[in-house]
Amino acid sequence: MKTIEYFKLQAKNLHKDFKTQQSYFDPTYGRDLYKYAPKFFDVDALALDFDIDEDNFTLMNAQHYIARLAGFGKWTEILKASPSALELSKLLFDNMHKVSVMEWEIYISGEESKYGGPFGDEFKLDIFKTVFDREDGHQSDGIDYRLVRKNEKLTTENQIVKSKKMKTTVQIVALPLDEADRMEFIRTANSSFERVFERIEPENPELVRKMWNAEKFIDEDVLTPDRLPIDRDYALSMIDAFMVGYVIQLAAEADNQTTR
Repeated sequence: MKTIEYFKLQAKNLHKDFKTQQSYFDPTYGRDLYKYAPKFFDVDALALDFDIDEDNFTLMNAQHYIARLAGFGKWTEILKASPSALELSKLLFDNMHKVSVMEWEIYISGEESKYGGPFGDEFKLDIFKTVFDREDGHQSDGIDYRLVRKNEKLTTENQIVKSKKMKTTVQIVALPLDEADRMEFIRTANSSFERVFERIEPENPELVRKMWNAEKFIDEDVLTPDRLPIDRDYALSMIDAFMVGYVIQLAAEADNQTTR
């Protein structure tokens, strides 16, 4: 299903949820309020957070708020968006349990300021995939407005609990790492570097490769003493999360050296 069609479907579902609206008198407020029997979205939370006019909610309104949940200001922006921006918007929508639109905007704005942005749509997409989409450790401080996601989470709760009981976590409590662990961290870092290096295509590739030092990256950016104790698997996942910004910084330093 194309992304735009996907969002049209979400808008239709949201509109269906609003059409379950029933009025009732609330003695506390002394006036009529609305209650819903939604299947797809937390209508009450959406109405409150987005100050939605519940008296006149149309399909066009539903499209507007779905666009907002996908990171756009309005529906027409979806229709004009680049393929990379559309893919990113769908990832934002599907991962709102991990990161809200506001949290993503704050994060990417900080990265652009740090590394001399603004970034293009394709590069933003790569960053999101690396930092949020492929990692399961993130949890948004915002609200996941999708009831389907919540229901799926409830139905698999027992399975999750069982898997957690079965899984034995290994903690890193002291440095330096033993030889076997250190080799795995270095291999993971080198592999991550190659993936990011290919995506950003630095203007001075040979110099960037010369500047890359996996051991230095692990020691100074990932496994610092202040992060101990830390789950070993989580520490390995941090490599991908930090690599994008690190390689951008190396590329910027390489550019500065060649222009001196």
